[in-house]
Amino acid sequence: MSESSWVLHVDLDQFIAAVEVLRRPELAGKPVIVGGRGDPTERAVVSTASYEARAFGVGSGMPLRIAARKVPDAVILPVDAPAYTAASEEVMATLRAHPGAIVQVLGWDEAFVGVRTADPEATAHEIQRAVLDRTRLHCSVGVGDTLIRAKNATDFGKPRGVFRLTAENWLDVMGDKPTIELWGVGSKISKRLAALGIRTVTELACADEAPLAAEFGPKMGPWYRQLGRGDGSAVVDDTPWVARGHGRETTFQKNIVERAEIEAAARELLTQVLADVAAEGRPVVGVGLKVRYAPFLTKTFVHKIATTFDRDTVIAETLKLVERIEPDRPLRLLGVRAEMEMPDDAREGHTPTRGGW
Repeated sequence: MSESSWVLHVDLDQFIAAVEVLRRPELAGKPVIVGGRGDPTERAVVSTASYEARAFGVGSGMPLRIAARKVPDAVILPVDAPAYTAASEEVMATLRAHPGAIVQVLGWDEAFVGVRTADPEATAHEIQRAVLDRTRLHCSVGVGDTLIRAKNATDFGKPRGVFRLTAENWLDVMGDKPTIELWGVGSKISKRLAALGIRTVTELACADEAPLAAEFGPKMGPWYRQLGRGDGSAVVDDTPWVARGHGRETTFQKNIVERAEIEAAARELLTQVLADVAAEGRPVVGVGLKVRYAPFLTKTFVHKIATTFDRDTVIAETLKLVERIEPDRPLRLLGVRAEMEMPDDAREGHTPTRGGW
């Protein structure tokens, strides 16, 4: 067999929980939930849950107090981001050490790996063994002829398995699945597709472009049909990821209402965000605000601004968004974000205003 190019999607199994179990072997086989400061009486959400906890219906993003009710005997641990970053870096280094591999990191626990091989399943198993030997972490691998197919294939390989999706078997495997099963289609998009009479992957793959373009726009409409077919790029890009922006948010243990208190919280978050942005050395081009009203209604506000390095300008523009918060309505969460100029934008000749952090 001759070699050809393949995309592998490597996804670590229950990554955060697995890292915690490595540090505390006595937790193996127990329901483990990681979130917030590990205190279910506080307002926080689940970052991840072990498979044992997931069996009780616990999932990422669930309020920690609800997760604790679902699994009364669960071990609930605080988030330890430095530990997960260190473990992730070991995994990615292992992937890059594979001969000829091109690695595109997607997050702590997943990456695309581009390889040339005559037997992609054998290569996938080699990578699984290498990751396990170096880090003691298990992973699943999706094999595909495009990024989309490789990403979706991983779901069929979990846990600790390997699965292949190509143009040949895509619709056989995915065709009857609801569109929400596709990478890039969330609940909102799937509902809008359903309103067009498109509920399955096959229906999306065969859909007329005109209604899709009318609903989602001339670019996104055809792109969703492409998702339905599993088509798209097969190029794994190892260009280092550049953050488009930095954000911070906080959940208040008691709702806040007073405008002065809200502004003070926004300024405190901005101090942290501006420190993150200053380290990047790129100007700010937009600001954003996220609010969660009690009991659980989330709103976001965004605002483009003139390209600037001036921190006072960023603060003033963010506080304009704070003014849009409904008065006398209790807040349980507040977040701020600063969008930065991207390197490609800078090359196109945008000139930032003068100033300093």
